[in-house]
Amino acid sequence: MEVLCARGLVKAHGKGRAARRVLEDASLEIQGGEVVAVVGRSGSGKSTLLHLLGGLERADAGQIAVAGQRIDRLRERELTRLRGRAIGFVFQFFHLVPELTGAENVELPARLPGAPAGALRRARALVEQLELGHVADRLPHELSGGEQQRFAVARALVHDPPLVLADEPTGNLDPEAARTVLGLLRAAADEGRAVLLVTHEAAATAIADRVLRVEDGRLAEVSLGTAPVERLQA
Repeated sequence: MEVLCARGLVKAHGKGRAARRVLEDASLEIQGGEVVAVVGRSGSGKSTLLHLLGGLERADAGQIAVAGQRIDRLRERELTRLRGRAIGFVFQFFHLVPELTGAENVELPARLPGAPAGALRRARALVEQLELGHVADRLPHELSGGEQQRFAVARALVHDPPLVLADEPTGNLDPEAARTVLGLLRAAADEGRAVLLVTHEAAATAIADRVLRVEDGRLAEVSLGTAPVERLQA
């Protein structure tokens, strides 16, 4: 089942003569059950692409559909509802609410208006499933980076979204914690979700079914059989 489809995305930063196009006719599709990694040089537009696909920024041109619904046509209120229903986000810097415990951060989406039935039970089950019960009552600053990111992954999955978008999710983690988080994202796809992973790390591309490279504003599929992963960012 196709979960994400984007066609002809164009995005420029700046205005007038200072404008710089970071995406030019970028297109991709992701099926449920797939992990797709996006790589490219710093500043190539990887994170911009993820923000467009998640409705955090608006494209200047092009079409985006998530779970069969065009999001580029939605008003902001409708877009907010769709994100809360269909998209889970995982970021490099965790973005946990500092005043809430780890468990409360996971439960936060489940307490918002429009949350699916059973989301609160799912939040508590995810905390236990990810072996975070012993630190569930700690504030983010009391947690390790790996623990914070596991809570962030749990929060992204609470509403059981068909699409998970992860922006450099292992960038601040030690190798062991990174392996754990990547395993969680791979498992999320194996359960039927589509996972898009923006990364610059070889370990992250290793869990992907496909690797796409952003170059000159477009997306091209990388053949891992002919291109060493460690050179994908060059």
